[in-house]
Amino acid sequence: MAISMTAAAADRVRNFLHNRGKGIGLRVGVKTTGCSGLAYVLEFVDTLNEDDQVFEHDELKLIVDGKSLVYIDGTQLDFVKEGLNEGFQFTNPNVDGECGCGESFTV
Repeated sequence: MAISMTAAAADRVRNFLHNRGKGIGLRVGVKTTGCSGLAYVLEFVDTLNEDDQVFEHDELKLIVDGKSLVYIDGTQLDFVKEGLNEGFQFTNPNVDGECGCGESFTV
């Protein structure tokens, strides 16, 4: 079980952590919400929880709680810029469908 990130995502996370001035990594998880049921959650982590799994990429830590890992195992986190829009994108091999607005997904 693992998750990964592209070089562009790693650069963006590294910049966020540097500007924040603290943190051991980025938490990637899911929450129940939206039309389809699940949505991704990103947050900075200062301390690990007991059920956290840590994946290292380019000297950065991606942290996933045990409940979320089932839904995002194999996911790659990317950071893309398209015109005036920019943001993180998830390539998740477990997704069966997404809602029309693209904010939530099903597994």
